[in-house]
Amino acid sequence: MNEFLTALGDFFEWTFTILPVLNNGPNVFFILVITGYFFYWMGQMRKHQRAGER
Repeated sequence: MNEFLTALGDFFEWTFTILPVLNNGPNVFFILVITGYFFYWMGQMRKHQRAGER
């Protein structure tokens, strides 16, 4: 079990070395995806409101 946790820790440490190379790209990607889902959800809520549903 200890070897598994050590390997998992090494993997996560390796992934953190990639983050500076990616710069701000992942943040922009997640912001765009969340914004898109937000507007989709607001559209669905407006559609239900116009149909008289609560």
